[in-house]
Amino acid sequence: MVDVAAVDETFKRLQSHKGVLGIIVINADGIAIRTTFDNDLTVQYAALVSHFTVKARSAVKKLDGDNDLKFLRIRSKKHEIMIAPEFEKSHEYYLVVVQDPSRDS
Repeated sequence: MVDVAAVDETFKRLQSHKGVLGIIVINADGIAIRTTFDNDLTVQYAALVSHFTVKARSAVKKLDGDNDLKFLRIRSKKHEIMIAPEFEKSHEYYLVVVQDPSRDS
């Protein structure tokens, strides 16, 4: 079970960083359980990031069966999406942070 106080503290700490546009916690089924985005954007990010993370983890495992995905970072012209699939010990939740890399300094 996730410690709600720890999640709240993590959200506050991450939101204080310059350039952070939003934060989502997604469960293993790709459903957002906590977010700072509006509903439409949350649903879109949750579905796509969840699917992408599963594929990335599978690729890492296929390349080396003893290895596992620890962190995933996607950078585009507009945004940077950082995914921590090991946000908590049971690996049932992903932490996703979306930021504007031009505003991080």
